[in-house]
Amino acid sequence: MDDLLIKLRRSFEAGSLLTKLLYINVGVFIVVRVVFIILQLCGHKGMAFITLLQAPSDVGLLVRQPWTLLTYMFLHVDVLHLLFNMLWLYVFGSLFLRFFDGRRLVGIYLTGGIAGALFYVAAYAVFPYFRSMGMTNYLMGASASVMAIVFAVSFYRKDYAVELILLGRVKLLYLALGVFAIDFFSITSSNAGGHIAHIGGALWGLLFALQLQRGRDLTAPINRLIDDLVNMKKRRPQRMKVVPGGGGRPESDSEYLERKHREADAIDTILDKLRRSGYESLSADEKKTLFDASRAQGGGEK
Repeated sequence: MDDLLIKLRRSFEAGSLLTKLLYINVGVFIVVRVVFIILQLCGHKGMAFITLLQAPSDVGLLVRQPWTLLTYMFLHVDVLHLLFNMLWLYVFGSLFLRFFDGRRLVGIYLTGGIAGALFYVAAYAVFPYFRSMGMTNYLMGASASVMAIVFAVSFYRKDYAVELILLGRVKLLYLALGVFAIDFFSITSSNAGGHIAHIGGALWGLLFALQLQRGRDLTAPINRLIDDLVNMKKRRPQRMKVVPGGGGRPESDSEYLERKHREADAIDTILDKLRRSGYESLSADEKKTLFDASRAQGGGEK
């Protein structure tokens, strides 16, 4: 058992950010199910615990439970629900990584999930059909996040095609639009909330692709926030960087974080160019920046 846990830990640490997202989803599912079963066996209401992690359709309740905008996208009803979503995440996440880096994958997963939840809450607040139900519904699952990934890839590379059994070679864009149509025509079904969230995630993925083509990365803010949280937990190096032109004074925490953000953005831009045009298209300065970044990552910042 210990060997298995060690192997899983090493696999998680060595894996890509896509692998980490898959592991986190599976891990959360196992932990939540175990807690649910224990609560049920002890005579408590296990669903009350799960409800605290699901995104509610009621605006007032969502305001009191804002964390559910994040937690809901890592919850799943059962094993089949988990397996289906993880299969889609693995397939389309892998396609996403052919054109983007892992940071943007995590960013679009999180922001797409949030967009899906907000679209779901807005629909229940605006349309009389849902208001007439007179009860709070709850949302769970990674589907909205996955739909954001699907649409981000599909509209960023509209010419990209995939091989499908029986259908042959089909443009990814047509596949995405087909799934969108199914969700749209199912928004009054028993799983209305899920289909609405899918549409919200898809629209966010579309917006991400369109904005990125104009040079604006919608995942940058949340990735900056993640960087800040990670850097807060890391001990700052004892030998602090000196601010250029600052009279030899060491840089402050805010200057340090801003510098790291600029460096991360520069690396992302170079990696995008590398994927599009190959290594030979990089300038000498860009190659040096990549080399310095890989050396710093391997040995730690000095």
